[in-house]
Amino acid sequence: MPRRKELSEDLRSRIVDLHEAGKGYKSISKSLDVHVSTVRQTDYKWRKFSTVATLPRCGRPVKMTMSKLVREAAKRPTATLKELQAYLASTGCVVHVTTISRILHMSGLWGRLARRKPFLTKKNIQAWQNFNTIPTVKHGGGSIMFWGWNYEQFQITVNIGTKSSGFC
Repeated sequence: MPRRKELSEDLRSRIVDLHEAGKGYKSISKSLDVHVSTVRQTDYKWRKFSTVATLPRCGRPVKMTMSKLVREAAKRPTATLKELQAYLASTGCVVHVTTISRILHMSGLWGRLARRKPFLTKKNIQAWQNFNTIPTVKHGGGSIMFWGWNYEQFQITVNIGTKSSGFC
């Protein structure tokens, strides 16, 4: 079940008043449309701290939400960490570059480099085919080795001729 927003102080004080009037957790829960554990926790807080106000939380408060940074990084995938840092500074959130990197990594966004592709024109393909099909003799005799390039499958194939001697 998703978490709801924090209860208002008025609603929490009504929970405490109804419990002090003698109503049970389930009846308070049904009448105010609040979960039973929320009623129990509010009553516990009243008995322990004598207040229904929001108490200070432990730990350092977060500076920014991750969604803002992730949304901007997904919108501009070529943006550098410094550019994202400048964007966050313009919105009033000053954070370190490593913090930005850590948040992006936790969200599954990593720095990528584009795959290098060969410049394949008709002229280059013909030149590769002519260069790679020249027979070469290995170790001064023996078998003849041909290197070939299969354009349709984009892979390098090795064709080895028949052996005339025992060593290749």
